[in-house]
Amino acid sequence: MAVAKKTETPQDLEIRKVKALEKIANCMEDLTVWVEEIDKKEWSNRIQFYLSEFHNKFVEEKDNLNE
Repeated sequence: MAVAKKTETPQDLEIRKVKALEKIANCMEDLTVWVEEIDKKEWSNRIQFYLSEFHNKFVEEKDNLNE
């Protein structure tokens, strides 16, 4: 069974791009609101730990590979 492939016009592609960008913007806005609302004092040690782990795993590894 053959599936007919719809050819999209440049206008259709632009509409899809705009919709995708709007979805991305909404997700970023939700993430921003969540970050602003967290109790930063309570999360301070946890965030420091994860940033340290990230740095040790990715940044230092990359530096060691370049040497």
